Amino acid sequence: MGKKRILVVGSGGREHALAWKLAQSPRVEGVWCAPGNAGIAEDATCVDIKASDIDGLAAFAKENSIDITIIGPEDPLAHGIVDRFKEEGLTVFGPTSKAAAIEASKVFTKELLESASIPSGKFRVYDNAQEALDGAQEFGLPVAVKADGLAAGKGVILCHDLDQVKEAIELILVKKAFGSAGKRLIIEEFLTGEEASFMAVTDGVTVLPLASSQDHKAAFDGDTGPNTGGMGAYSPAPVVTPEIHRQVMEGIMKPTVKAMEEAGRPYSGVLYGGLMIKGGEAKVLEFNCRFGDPEAQPILMRMKTDLLDVVEACIEERLDGLEIQWDPRAAVCVVLASGGYPGGYETGKVIKGLEEAGAMDGVKVFHAGTALRNGSFVTAGGRVLGVTALGDTIEEAISRAYQAVEKISWEGMHFRTDIGKKALERETGGPKVGIVMGSNSDRPIMEEAQKMLERFGVSSRLLVASAHRSPALSQEFASTARQKGMKVIIAGAGMAAHLAGVIASHTTLPVIGVPIDSSPLNGLDSLLSTVQMPPGVPVATVSIGKAGARNAAVLAVQILALEDEGLAGRLEEFKREEAKKIELLNSGS
Repeated sequence: MGKKRILVVGSGGREHALAWKLAQSPRVEGVWCAPGNAGIAEDATCVDIKASDIDGLAAFAKENSIDITIIGPEDPLAHGIVDRFKEEGLTVFGPTSKAAAIEASKVFTKELLESASIPSGKFRVYDNAQEALDGAQEFGLPVAVKADGLAAGKGVILCHDLDQVKEAIELILVKKAFGSAGKRLIIEEFLTGEEASFMAVTDGVTVLPLASSQDHKAAFDGDTGPNTGGMGAYSPAPVVTPEIHRQVMEGIMKPTVKAMEEAGRPYSGVLYGGLMIKGGEAKVLEFNCRFGDPEAQPILMRMKTDLLDVVEACIEERLDGLEIQWDPRAAVCVVLASGGYPGGYETGKVIKGLEEAGAMDGVKVFHAGTALRNGSFVTAGGRVLGVTALGDTIEEAISRAYQAVEKISWEGMHFRTDIGKKALERETGGPKVGIVMGSNSDRPIMEEAQKMLERFGVSSRLLVASAHRSPALSQEFASTARQKGMKVIIAGAGMAAHLAGVIASHTTLPVIGVPIDSSPLNGLDSLLSTVQMPPGVPVATVSIGKAGARNAAVLAVQILALEDEGLAGRLEEFKREEAKKIELLNSGS
């Protein structure tokens, strides 16, 4: 058998990872990427043909004796690139257009899952804005509003109140923000828990799982802000325990492949299940018809088996004879994005530090949106780079990835600072303190509590959950906090400030209320509301605003220190440092 000539279709970080991995194979003669980007050009030969130009790609594959074409993004799959290549007698990896409907139409997928009794959230389908709004009110809040078709990872809007629901429905059905993808929408049950990405390669019969991973869709730390194409990922995902893995394979992945066959849409390629895991049970959030991006980056960093072997076994329907070997180390990918992403952003910014970051041991910088200008790499997209690192532990992989990130810069560069934090918390027993606030506008105040906790080395997690606008979320957070390993809850809210009381009524953990000065009364109203809890629902109360948030953190540490001598020692040192500050002030007066 001669060496293979491979064409990768696409231009993002996922395609860079695919091209890089394939180029390592001793069985590969060369890798071409269409259209690719400036960074991919370091690992493959880029071809100036758009991923949407199916005719042009087929012609190139024929003229250049391409042995196998691998399709990266979902759009050409949905538009029949696999069908066309097969008609031309070309070998191609990926699902047909009919099979790619599992991503191209959320309505199709939800109905398929329902008919096959595969666990997922309850849903209803609408093409009329008023009917959708009425249906959402019947559904209860919060809900997920999803455009039916492909929307570049941005067609899912999580809504905690009716105003948000109305805006989402209008955005999709009336303003057509997602074009033809928004002809219909789904109102779906808001599933809570921890997300994971579960990918498998299937030839339509055998389903071969890839390493587990977890994506970070939200733009900002703490899973806040608008959804993006993905701000980072890590592998493996500790939330996918051996029991969850078995359940997902037997109760979700295999039945889905079987259901697709029965629906006359036999599936071959990568099947990506976006899952929500809670209480030892996984439910399907979505399906994608290709490798995830950025999940592909850490997964392919860990894959020891030749990727070409996997692709060929899938195409030739002999996956039952293949076992994929994995590097036992963890991998973490931090996405560096243009300022403003996922909204408007500027391009053409000169990128500095790529060589220094790429020279680090165990680090690979995958390019997602770059171009070359006057010999320098410049930004050419929203998601620009995926800095990916291996480490013996998840903690080491996180540290190495962020060390590499620190070497890279450009004007407006934006990235999340908490990629992998959930995995790390699982390894260390989870966050010890939960910090919940009634509104995202309270975040600058409540982050003061988090900073103070970090000073003592105490792990915490921030959550926005309103007592009024999202009562179910508040109750769920409080009632599950103990089983997640939390010891103390800090709750901040302004005005009526009912949040601390609601939290306290649904947990046996100590609750510390932080009154926030968000009204004309400068927080006195929230202070009085917080202290006036009914008998049997105790809430400790501190001062108003940022000072209160810091004090709440210190009080939480004092509670934790009752059974932690190390923390008690750090508290003693903290109090000595505070006393020294006063002494220095007095000595200088």
